[in-house]
Amino acid sequence: MHRTALSIALALTLGGCATSRRAPEFLVPAADAARPLSPAVRANGFLFLAGQLGSDSTGQLVPGGIQAETRQAMTKIASLLQRSGSSLERVVKCTVYLTDMQEWAAMNEVYVTFFPAGRRPARTAVGVSGLVGAARVEIECLAAE
Repeated sequence: MHRTALSIALALTLGGCATSRRAPEFLVPAADAARPLSPAVRANGFLFLAGQLGSDSTGQLVPGGIQAETRQAMTKIASLLQRSGSSLERVVKCTVYLTDMQEWAAMNEVYVTFFPAGRRPARTAVGVSGLVGAARVEIECLAAE
């Protein structure tokens, strides 16, 4: 009988959580540019960020190679998180796409400066055959609200 009561309580609790969740919120770009994506989607207490390139406000890659592109991509991520009500301190997972895995160490030198030691998010780095606009790096993140 105790198991039955516990099972019912658990089912009611889980069911209540499912009904209290909001529908995903698709955030609009800060600029008026028509893009085929949302820069971030808010869902169930998380922010799912679209991948960011090391490009400036005109869409041009910043000069200076992998480190400059990484710095710019992470700066854009920090800004997007701030506009969305979160911060780099709340990032739990990042995925880094590199067109040249030989540049992993150089990218990492910049990437780690955006997170305090002991509080760095989980991360995956993937080598890809190409990125938009001949970018060298693209970074996407998942953050808690």
